[in-house]
Amino acid sequence: MSTRSPASRPAWDSTLEDTRRRPRRSRHSKNASASVARALGAANERGASLGTGFLGRGAGVIAALQAMYSLSIFISHWQDYPATLPAVAAWVLYLSTLGSAVVMLSTLGEQMPHWSFALFVTLLAGVVALDFLAIWPLHNIGEYASASTSAGFGLLLVLTLRGGRELLVVAAALATAFITAIILNTPLTPRTIPWQVAIVTFTILPIVAGVGILRGFRRMVQVELDRVMVQSTVSAPRFAVGMLASEELARLDLAAEELLDAVAANRVALPLTPKTASVAASLATELRLHLIEGRRETWLYHAITESELLGKSVTLTDRGSLAGLLDPTQRDGLLSAVWLLVSEIGKTSATRTVQLTIGPIAATNERRSGNRIAVPIVITTTGVPRSRVDPATWESIRKIGRYSDSTYNSSLRLDIACLVDNPADH
Repeated sequence: MSTRSPASRPAWDSTLEDTRRRPRRSRHSKNASASVARALGAANERGASLGTGFLGRGAGVIAALQAMYSLSIFISHWQDYPATLPAVAAWVLYLSTLGSAVVMLSTLGEQMPHWSFALFVTLLAGVVALDFLAIWPLHNIGEYASASTSAGFGLLLVLTLRGGRELLVVAAALATAFITAIILNTPLTPRTIPWQVAIVTFTILPIVAGVGILRGFRRMVQVELDRVMVQSTVSAPRFAVGMLASEELARLDLAAEELLDAVAANRVALPLTPKTASVAASLATELRLHLIEGRRETWLYHAITESELLGKSVTLTDRGSLAGLLDPTQRDGLLSAVWLLVSEIGKTSATRTVQLTIGPIAATNERRSGNRIAVPIVITTTGVPRSRVDPATWESIRKIGRYSDSTYNSSLRLDIACLVDNPADH
């Protein structure tokens, strides 16, 4: 019995095996939200991305300006140094380190490997050691520190290229070095204490604030990217496969076409071998399963399950698949309202949720214009009081239909009557 290497296996066979190994994404929201994570991960592999490169350049400018300021302080205290050689060496090393880092980043692109980051931090540690050596006989670290203070700002140069935790660890080590040197060298008096507190804060605060700002920026970009991806479902048909399922469906369709082409070109002999026939049957089964799912799941189901933010906080109940009857304006209003409510939840507690219930349609003798029907929509939040709802949420809800709101146990409940076209007329 002959065996084939993985490289010699037909494309349709490997495609089918990959599909079987991969969980069905439409049933698992965590896997469904992986597209955003993959996109961000691919971008991060190229270094600073999604606009963070501009933040890095701005941080570099701040580091350069601070270096000029600290250099002026060093020059103003020139006569006070018992030995200027270590201080001059500290400044030469610091400026050389920054210059080399800029040249390397310009050559390699916005990337910093582990070895180069370790070398960068080691050189900055040398700057701090030389500066401390120069000012040690003066017994006032806070008043005379210059190049060592700039070392904290030098970390801003790699703010967008390395992880926030790594930079915070380095910043903590730098703060420890300053505090230890101050305790061992500087007499703490009412006159000297303010200088010491100011220098430690001035050295560490920029990198800590920079890490916080960058994390907030990246979080904002991720949320907006997720919102853009979800918003595309507004114009989708009433029943359809999701965006991620569409990608898998395209792969299966390509595998089926390659198998048929192989048969037509006599690369696969007829009648098919049992193994090839089994592959063909499995491909057909997978294609049918995806098409069947596309006849059961609405645009709203995919919008929630394929969103990293909505999938964690929103529970959808739509047994009659009535969300598909909403027109694009109503869909946009419903999706925006839910999104804004979830944003309010994100500001308070991740354990709080939104329950979204659509239908069932109640039997009524009331006649409506154009033979339209009313689809009841109930939105219930947990722990979001009415006073905290963004005004834009009410504007989005008005796009859906007439509504009434009530409060129970500090939670908001919205009852919406959404008028849609009667599907029996189509």
